Amino acid sequence: MDVVKERNYDFRKRMLEVHKPGRRDFHVLPSENEIQVDETWEIVLPEDTARVLKIAANDLQDYFAVSMKVFLKLRITDNIATEIASLSRKIILTNKRLSPEYGKDLDTQRSYRFLCTDEGILICGFDCKGAAQGAYYLEDLMNLKCAPVVAKQDMARKPLFSPRMVHSGYGLDMFPDAHLNAIAHQGIDAILVFTKDVDITPHGYVDFNELIYRAEGYGIDVYAYSYMKSLKHPDDPDAESYYGNTYGKLFQKCPGLKGIVMVGESVEFPSKDPRTSGKFYYENTEDGLPTGKPSPGWWPCSDYPQWLNLIKKTIRKHKEDADIVFWTYNWGYVDEEHRIELLKNIPNDVSLLVTFEMFEKIPTDGVMSTCVDYTLSFEGPGKYFASEAKIAKERGIRLYTMCNTGGLTWDIGVIPYEPCPYQWMRRHEKLHEARINWGLSGLMESHHYGFWPSFISEAAKWSYWTESPAEDKVLELIAERDFGKQNVEKVTKAWRLWSEGIRCYISTNEDQYGPFRIGPSYPLVFRSGVTIPSIPYAMFGGNKICNPHYGSHDNTRSSLFQFRLPVEMNRIKKMRSYFQEGVAILEEIYPTLPENKKKDAFYMINLGKFIANCCTTTIHVKEWALLKMKLFVETDPQKIKEYGQALIKIGYDEIENARNTIPLSEADSRLGWEPSMEYMTDPDHLSWKIRQVKRTIEGEIPGYLSALKYNE
Repeated sequence: MDVVKERNYDFRKRMLEVHKPGRRDFHVLPSENEIQVDETWEIVLPEDTARVLKIAANDLQDYFAVSMKVFLKLRITDNIATEIASLSRKIILTNKRLSPEYGKDLDTQRSYRFLCTDEGILICGFDCKGAAQGAYYLEDLMNLKCAPVVAKQDMARKPLFSPRMVHSGYGLDMFPDAHLNAIAHQGIDAILVFTKDVDITPHGYVDFNELIYRAEGYGIDVYAYSYMKSLKHPDDPDAESYYGNTYGKLFQKCPGLKGIVMVGESVEFPSKDPRTSGKFYYENTEDGLPTGKPSPGWWPCSDYPQWLNLIKKTIRKHKEDADIVFWTYNWGYVDEEHRIELLKNIPNDVSLLVTFEMFEKIPTDGVMSTCVDYTLSFEGPGKYFASEAKIAKERGIRLYTMCNTGGLTWDIGVIPYEPCPYQWMRRHEKLHEARINWGLSGLMESHHYGFWPSFISEAAKWSYWTESPAEDKVLELIAERDFGKQNVEKVTKAWRLWSEGIRCYISTNEDQYGPFRIGPSYPLVFRSGVTIPSIPYAMFGGNKICNPHYGSHDNTRSSLFQFRLPVEMNRIKKMRSYFQEGVAILEEIYPTLPENKKKDAFYMINLGKFIANCCTTTIHVKEWALLKMKLFVETDPQKIKEYGQALIKIGYDEIENARNTIPLSEADSRLGWEPSMEYMTDPDHLSWKIRQVKRTIEGEIPGYLSALKYNE
């Protein structure tokens, strides 16, 4: 297999490439029911149109040149009706306002009519955003065909979910134009920016209005994700003034914001609900002891409606239609009666965001686990989501969900996406059921681990629009495009294996904040503490969201740690086997691929290997934890020696696993990186981990065992 080496952050060069060069297969010719676009064609759009459509037209011209090697003229007209009357060899982009006879049946923002005849192609959007999406659809069709060949058709398509929100996958709150363009191409219509104050993010200064302007050019709305302090109770005499100077000021200075997302842990306020401590989580103690009550960010407080009404009033003084999104993520563990009581009292002109699969109890081989944030292993919906979705429907509250269908969860923290399309398909199906049954309308599709355009997000786009093929058919078409028709059966088999593999994953806090957060750079700690190396500009660097001291996080929601460990090990071994088998299938066909398909196949195989190595690390960490538990209570010197030697053996095996991972992270600089943590599993971190384990098994453990001489 080709040897590739990237420097850290080189993956961004790939992200800046919106259109894949050299997609065209010149052997593909049009059938009787198809037309072919060649260089005698031109792209035509009206002069009287929005910036988003002008940008989309330029993008379409670039697509033909880069991906199809077809160089088209782009022309602006002041009489679109005349152009439509003479459609021959034209791709015309218009909208319902300018061409009402073609858009008369369109009734949804971003919807479009797509008409392809013997003469030409007409794309009429409900609005300019819709026409842009129609242009991207034309690109999608030609991508699947690997040629500038399009079937004759006349159909109207509309999105089934809006907003579809993602965080940046380029860097925390970093949105270069190419990334915005790629996001728009995936049918996503909103981005999220962490917000501490006007133009202030956790990384520092960002010109919000400039970002809003650029995003608007791609048909994308901007939501603030609130990190603003809520230091006042609504009853405080200066509360209105205080929040006017935070939330109010934000929308006064940045009226182009579409809305704001508010989640308990980030916006908790000094609640007077006696079931809480009334204190912020970072000071939830008395006399150096825990208060014994949750802080308000982790409880459905009875005065959240009062607080929410004040925030709503403050924001809508400056933007009447601001989408105020209230996320109940932090208290999904609380009994349903308390959660529903809150939702009966919140204002009904806000949006309710509920995590799709979280808090669901999953029995496995005699132990109970609870889905933590966030996992693909269970497609959802969980009972927590269903209970709150029902009350949202009853009260007529807009319902959104955090579903991660951008392609990634916290299952494995330092990968670009989870290549498990058939499990994602199961989630898509359940989301559609929630749309039909409870009115689910909006999606949050990534957290701060960001969005990476992939075949997973491509399949999601097809699923989330009307007039699309069945998703299993879409996956076959993608497999044919990327691996060739002769390999479809093998590729989809590999994807099915990976999709079964992720279903073996057991979602736990120990693993998601431990070895699965960073994979093979995760240390093996005996007794001496460690701090994972970090760069100074990482928002969550070092040990902040990765605990190197692996141990029980038991919280009454799952079986005890010691019962879960053996079951989890067996499940992860199965998961690893599925991924290894899928990798083997793809490696077998790799040499047969044409050169223009090898690069993406290489990255996919590399990703599969990395995931398998993450499984190996997690298995070793669990074996290590079990042996440590036995070792520290054992009184038989011979067994202590045996346990110590077994730990040393695990250490050497894990060193080998880390060494085997170095070429994987060298080949793909996105592996080992996450926007909020920055690099955690690059070659430098893997080398650090190898040194750490060596010191442990060659120094610390032998030193511990040497004390047995006093028992002789």
